[in-house]
Amino acid sequence: MSIDDAIKQMTDTIKAVCASAEVKVAKMSDEEARLSVYAPAGDMQTIKDATFMPAMDLLNNDGMDVQVFVYEKI
Repeated sequence: MSIDDAIKQMTDTIKAVCASAEVKVAKMSDEEARLSVYAPAGDMQTIKDATFMPAMDLLNNDGMDVQVFVYEKI
């Protein structure tokens, strides 16, 4: 799996639970990325819950470090 595939997988997961979320991506390397997610306050925990295990699986199984940071969209 490439970092682009991992980013797409995580973005799809985020959009599935909160279609209005805005995702900004910063690729750090071929194996690491940071996703800054801006979402309504009521959806923040849902996004965190939905992305935690997939992020851990990407790290443990594919060596992809995709960090998801969720912020309130104002």
